[in-house]
Amino acid sequence: MTKIALVTGATSGIGKATALQLVQSGFRVIITGRRKDRLFQLHQQIGATNSLPLQFDIRDHKQVQAALNSLPQAWQPIDLLVNNAGLAAGLEPLHENLLDDWEQMIDTNVKGLLYVTKIVSQQMVKRQAGQIINVSSIAGKEAYGKGAVYCATKHAVEALTKAMQIDFNPYNIKVGRVSPGAVETEFSIVRLKDAQANEKVYAGYQPLKAEDIADAIVYMATRPVHVNIADILILPTAQASATVFNKK
Repeated sequence: MTKIALVTGATSGIGKATALQLVQSGFRVIITGRRKDRLFQLHQQIGATNSLPLQFDIRDHKQVQAALNSLPQAWQPIDLLVNNAGLAAGLEPLHENLLDDWEQMIDTNVKGLLYVTKIVSQQMVKRQAGQIINVSSIAGKEAYGKGAVYCATKHAVEALTKAMQIDFNPYNIKVGRVSPGAVETEFSIVRLKDAQANEKVYAGYQPLKAEDIADAIVYMATRPVHVNIADILILPTAQASATVFNKK
């Protein structure tokens, strides 16, 4: 039987690449996101047989609940949940941060992940089967200046993943996380609110691509039943830590 995956934040970057690669690996994919135009473009690209679009704001619990409760029977149950939706907002010292940026990061990276996981995991527990992969970050393993709240949210993802492994262990649910370093997506454009940000942030070295992270996620999702890849840290060759790069 074809497995069903749900990928949050599928309208760009790692989420989009993951959805496409999962379909290539034989999954049917529920794609979610806020941006209706991009969501339905991806739906058209994949095709109606293998994808189902759900448009909602992951920060809004009522929207999350309504969307997931609306799933047709043919798209239940969910075998794989990829909690990808996340962002960084702002790059200033803590005392100069905008409160709105804090709220956006906490509501998306932590609360949104929890909202989706709570609903999806309930049916996994009933079936005693399933897999959850959380997209974390090197910022969840290290902290750096001018990124305090973003680092805090990704440290939360790390802690939540470890706790989920314990909570869901009795139910045969696999739980793991993938932690990327520098990936050239819209991440820096969103963070710096600058359409030209990537030219500055990724200058002088070869960053990762969204497809590199998607490849790791698909690897995790296609291991035998008795194998759980619990933690993957992926860096570009030019990156040694959260802040150390070999730039030419």
